[in-house]
Amino acid sequence: MITGDHLIDGAWQGSDTRLASADLDGAAVAQATAAQIDAACRAARRDFRAYAATSRDARAAFLRAIAEEIDALGHEITRTAMAESGLPEARLVGERGRTTGQLRMFADLIGAPDYLDVRIDPALPDRQPLPRPDLRLTHRPIGPVAVFGASNFPLAFSTAGGDTASALAAGCPVIVKGHPAHPGTGELVARAIVAAAARCGMPKATFQFVQGAGQDVGEALVQHPNIRAVGFTGSLRGGRALFDLCHARDLPIPFYGELGSVNPVFLLPAAMDARAETLGQAWVQSLSMGAGQFCTNPGVVVGVDGAALSAFAQAAVATAGGVAGQKMLTAGIHRAYLAGVETLSGGAERIGGEGTDAAPQSARPALFRTDAATWSATPALRHEVFGPAGIIVACRDTQDMLAVAEGLEGQLTATLHADEADHPLARDLLPMLEEKAGRLLFNGWPTGVEVCAAMMHGGPYPASTDVRSTSVGTLAISRWLRPVSYQNVPPALLPHPELAG
Repeated sequence: MITGDHLIDGAWQGSDTRLASADLDGAAVAQATAAQIDAACRAARRDFRAYAATSRDARAAFLRAIAEEIDALGHEITRTAMAESGLPEARLVGERGRTTGQLRMFADLIGAPDYLDVRIDPALPDRQPLPRPDLRLTHRPIGPVAVFGASNFPLAFSTAGGDTASALAAGCPVIVKGHPAHPGTGELVARAIVAAAARCGMPKATFQFVQGAGQDVGEALVQHPNIRAVGFTGSLRGGRALFDLCHARDLPIPFYGELGSVNPVFLLPAAMDARAETLGQAWVQSLSMGAGQFCTNPGVVVGVDGAALSAFAQAAVATAGGVAGQKMLTAGIHRAYLAGVETLSGGAERIGGEGTDAAPQSARPALFRTDAATWSATPALRHEVFGPAGIIVACRDTQDMLAVAEGLEGQLTATLHADEADHPLARDLLPMLEEKAGRLLFNGWPTGVEVCAAMMHGGPYPASTDVRSTSVGTLAISRWLRPVSYQNVPPALLPHPELAG
């Protein structure tokens, strides 16, 4: 079934330029042209009003149909994703379940009108000195949305991932820019969405899929005047470039990007006295999960220097020594990981871990240690290394720990390991960390993001480009909606019955 083509305005089409994919036994992947991007964006704009006018029930049925079509292709999707990403079968089967689960979650969400945040202020014709008009506020779809697939989640953050699911639920047509690391997986999922759209009678350009390596396709997509919002998961460098393009347009548009995080973990003294070795082992297990290729990877731990922190480090080093090499997603990501390890080696003491091994594209944990003063004075140590590299920051005392927290950039997560005796220090840390991170954890590890209503997966810049939004959980739908007030509009002309009261 895999052709390497694009889906534009309901039809699959190729292009003259193609790149071979070694992971797909030499299959050639089409590179979208400027004319094809323009055609996709024009088609999305043409069908926007028709799709936005569909009922909530119709869109919910569409989302559930997508989940069913993905499940029907389950084995082929898993097999292809394994070949392209190197991820194990169990991980990809679980990720497919997460993908279909969030599609059904958004179908359930829009089954009730609460997400529209309807507000009604009836007319007060007798109010003095002036009457009040009838005012009714709801949230309407923002317009065609461009979504960029992520390298590290071929399913849950890609073609039918949370950005696509929430935008379709909101009533916005979606154009997905497939990630070049897994073009076959992206195409298979796109075909599932097409089948669901046909089953449900959705407009042809409700969903489209384009491919291409390099920057040209993405830049053309976000700069097209018919695109009204963008969802992105990827690197700080690439995301910031697209963010700047979105805001430099004649009509600036929102860019919702998840760009990276070191996800600091604070080891408070009483917790460390009670279980330092166990915490050291657990840190490396979280750090090396999936070859460290998670956006919530705990790349930094902060503790007070002393016997407990030394025991933690020793346990971490011993655990890292037993972690086998794992294939990284792409050769480029592997090279970037090795470069990141080299950068950390230049500014901190390397205490253990091999970093890599003889197997091609393979990564192993690399562990480092530095003091709080060096950490604070060395920006290179504070940057995310995408992979299983971690650094221990040793503080002189708890005041030093507070200073480290105060100096953090924006993060997706921040974690405290604390016992009851640590609560006074935790009370001092929490107000700082609330300003720095979107999700705060106690006595756990940030790898593993629950898909539910209460999840916040975002944070202050540079973790994400909008501190008010999340890319996981039901709140994600708010990114693709905008408030509209209707004044003295006849009930029969209002966009949905809940607005009529």
